[in-house]
Amino acid sequence: MAAAARMREHAPMKSARTAKDPRNQAAASLRGAAAAVAAYLAALPPPVRARMRQIRAIVRATAPGAVEHFSYRIPGFRLDGRTLVWYAAFKQHISLYPITPALLRAHHIDLSGYQTSKGTIRLPLDEPLPAPLVKRLVKARATEVRSTA
Repeated sequence: MAAAARMREHAPMKSARTAKDPRNQAAASLRGAAAAVAAYLAALPPPVRARMRQIRAIVRATAPGAVEHFSYRIPGFRLDGRTLVWYAAFKQHISLYPITPALLRAHHIDLSGYQTSKGTIRLPLDEPLPAPLVKRLVKARATEVRSTA
């Protein structure tokens, strides 16, 4: 019996204890986000998936420090621990948000050719992706996130 107690005393720590390490939690969160985004994209029809991947690539190129995440059941990016953008596929459009009226005013961005609602811009699937506009919106959001951090 004493031998069993000594063995437990010298046994390696359980993984549950190491899971509390913030570095392990962050790495697990990134893996979970990547898997969730991959599953989200895989479920989309091929043309929509291609458009979503274009937006994903634009965000990555425009905000290289952004980290992919998955919340509200849609993919997005965080910058400096704060939400940068979310993007979601719908039947006839892809939405990009949060794109607030204050952000548009501050950066003099005109969205008159696009359907918008509170904090959202809808990019129609039957029109070419306005890559320069998406890049400009992401840059504006990155500036906003960094200035309020």
